[in-house]
Amino acid sequence: MKEISLDKPIGRGRTADVYDWDEGHILKLFHNWFPLEDVKYELKIARAVHASGVKSPAVGDLVQVQERNGLIYERVAGKTMLAMFQSKPWKVVQYGRLLAQLHWHMHECVFHADVLAQGARLQRKINHADALPASLKASLLNELQSLPAGDRVCHGDFHPDNLLLSEEDATVIDWIDASRGNPFADVARTSIILCGAAESAQVPNPFLKMFVKLFHSTYLNQYFRLRPGGQEEYRHWLPIVAAARLTEGITELESWLLQQAKRIERAR
Repeated sequence: MKEISLDKPIGRGRTADVYDWDEGHILKLFHNWFPLEDVKYELKIARAVHASGVKSPAVGDLVQVQERNGLIYERVAGKTMLAMFQSKPWKVVQYGRLLAQLHWHMHECVFHADVLAQGARLQRKINHADALPASLKASLLNELQSLPAGDRVCHGDFHPDNLLLSEEDATVIDWIDASRGNPFADVARTSIILCGAAESAQVPNPFLKMFVKLFHSTYLNQYFRLRPGGQEEYRHWLPIVAAARLTEGITELESWLLQQAKRIERAR
């Protein structure tokens, strides 16, 4: 087995750290508490997404390094859109439109793989959201059942930090939350991420909050230019997606997410 130094990761995350593996590959090495079953699921998802035609890193083998499970991924050049946005905020409109174009292109791809359905994932999260009153939870689940399921590739966590940009290409990363589902639910998830950041301490600077809001509105307008006619259905997904995010333990967002989930009555 290849030996690497675990003292020098090139990236750190909540579930895994990233290390150099060789010239063309990196190692995503999961923390010991992260279940092997979930690592295997990410491997399955990553292979299925790559096969679907979406621009994403190819994944190789599951390996063990110093008793930790890891996945070998194709090395992709570039910086995250978030990093580029932070260094060049005056390009906010350009980046917002690009995010929409990439999301639209993803949603043109049908997901043929046997992966978890988006509706089942959202249902499970809402059922485990302790902050939701029982009556509100029931309303959200009823609304979820009434909305179209869909069969497209949905990322489940599509935001600027999960896009690698180079001068020639753009690659979507971090597919652990991917599912087969409805594109408008996936857009709603991106909206909840961006708007929640702008409305909370996640973005503390008032000036930057304005840029995030402009970025979001540009993204949304461009997406619906490319895929017109879905604005009403998108609005129905927003409370459901907000409620599902309550299971993610983001303390500074909890009250705002609960407010969004309560808008289920207005969405009807």
